[in-house]
Parts: sequence; structure tokens; C-alpha cells
Amino acid sequence: MSIKDLEVSFKIDDVYHSAVDHVDLTILKDETFAIVGESGSGKSTIALSLLRLHDLSYTRIEGEIEFQGQNLVELKEKELEKVRGKEIGMIFQDPLQALNPLHKIGRQLEESLIYHTNMSATERKERAMQLLNDVGIPNPERTYESFPHELSGGMRQRIVIAIALSCNPALLVADEPTTALDVTIQAQILDLMRNLKENMHSSIILITHDLGVVAEMADRVAVMYAGQVVELATVEEIFNNPLHPYTRSLLSSIPSQDSGSVNGRLNTIKGAVPSLANMPRNGCRFAPRIDWIPDEAHEEHPELREVSPGHFVRCTCYKSFYFEEK
Repeated sequence: MSIKDLEVSFKIDDVYHSAVDHVDLTILKDETFAIVGESGSGKSTIALSLLRLHDLSYTRIEGEIEFQGQNLVELKEKELEKVRGKEIGMIFQDPLQALNPLHKIGRQLEESLIYHTNMSATERKERAMQLLNDVGIPNPERTYESFPHELSGGMRQRIVIAIALSCNPALLVADEPTTALDVTIQAQILDLMRNLKENMHSSIILITHDLGVVAEMADRVAVMYAGQVVELATVEEIFNNPLHPYTRSLLSSIPSQDSGSVNGRLNTIKGAVPSLANMPRNGCRFAPRIDWIPDEAHEEHPELREVSPGHFVRCTCYKSFYFEEK
């Protein structure tokens, strides 16, 4: 998938405000591409835009999302329905909202197969049972006949993953797939996604704010802040040689056994992500939250530049300071 000059704007009081600001990304075959950042940085907005799942009555999507020779932004709804669920699978953050409480799990597993394949009822049930086995459901027959509320959070998330994988999609979009799960179940879900990716040779776009998940799963990482990509590199570069002050601030905020100051306080990032209606128009958008870097160190119109092979950074302010944990 190739994302070019993507801009997603939401209407607020009859005025459109940009939530994703001219983003360019390329997702390669068989790779796990992570998009990270705080809440409000534009991660999930990109994820939903890939399949045009926003309410278009107050959302404007511009640019190109090129996938298998088609620009998904320009496809008509009927054409896009052929891509959703078949070529691109989506794992949503909240499985309880993603699943229909009125239908049994078996019916929901077979829905994509009804729309996208010519399987008979018997073949669809066989495929559903296979999917339940693939995602590690211990009692497939009983689960097939269950309703979502009868399952645990981890089980529901496995069902959502099974639905996303039902038609063997080339691309899997996972929007915070482990946020609502405890640590043990989270590890199981990540192992499951990794194994399924290797077996099916699918690419994954992983949306998360959890850098631990990124370190474990990703091949390349895009760090987003206030609707812009501020750093893009391999996962090794991001963790071993972070350049943008926002990336460094995120990494320094990860709790560890030796993190925190003498008084036991954890490292935090001052301030908050700016709102859509008050987005800075010039300069590094993270500048107001890094008062230890002088204003003159920031570019007026920072662009994403390749500073070493495969490593891109927005704003040259990283050259002019020695980063210290604040």
C-alpha cells in the first residue's frame, strides 16, 4: 500500500480542520508497519481512512491510498465493498463494539464469506471452525453457537481477529488490538498475530501507543504527532537512535525498573496534543512542549527529510540540542 499526500479533515462548526496533515507512507509486502503516538495524534484516523469508515457527512478525505493498482479514496462505495473484509481486514480496538450482540459468533464469522465467496453453507461452517481453531479458541463448537456477551475480552478479541482473517486478506489493519486486554492475554494475542502473519504472508499496519508492542512486533515505525509523521525508520533505529525530540520524549516516558528521578517520579511529557481547532500553522508542532530547546532551533516550515538511509525526520531541531530526560 502506498499512501500519498493523505489529508483527513473533520468539520467543526462548518469549518474543516485537518486531523491528518499530508501524510506519505509505504507499507511493504510481508512487513509489520507500526504507527505510534499519543491519543489525538491521528493514528486511528489514518486506519479508518484506509477503508473510508469515517462518516463522510463531516469528514473530508483527500490524497491517494494506492492498493493493488486502485486509489481507495476515489472508489465508489460498491467497489470499496469488494475490498473491505476481502483484501483488507480490520481489527478494531473494542471487540465488544465491533461484534453484533444480537448474532451468534458463527453467523458473524461467516458474514464476510457470504459476501466475498461462493462457499456453500457447509463450507462456510467448516471455514468458521478452522478460523476458531487458528486463533486458539479451546471449544470451537460451543463458541460458534455463543453470543459475544458470553465470551471473555480475550476471546472476543480472538473472534475479531478471526473475522478479519476469514478471507485471507493481503493487508491487516490492527487498531490498538491489545489495549483493553490484560498483560497475559495481550502477549497471547501478539503471538497469535505474529504467527498468523507468517503463515498467511499478510502485511500488518499496527496502530498503537504502546512502544513495548512496537518493539516486539514492528519492522518499521512511523511516529505521529498532531497529524504529522515526525519520524520514520526501522524499529531498530527508532529505539537505538531516536532523533526527533518527540520520539525521544516518548521513549524516555516508558516505565522501567530504573526509570524516574531521585524522588521516584516517572518521566512525563509536558502539556497535551493541540486540538484540531488550535493546530499550529508554522514551526514544529511539538515545540510548545519542549521549552528546553530554543525557538531559533526550529524550522519555520519543517519537512520530513531522509537524514540517513531509510531514516526520516521532520524539523532539524534535533541537531541543535543534547536531549536530557525532563
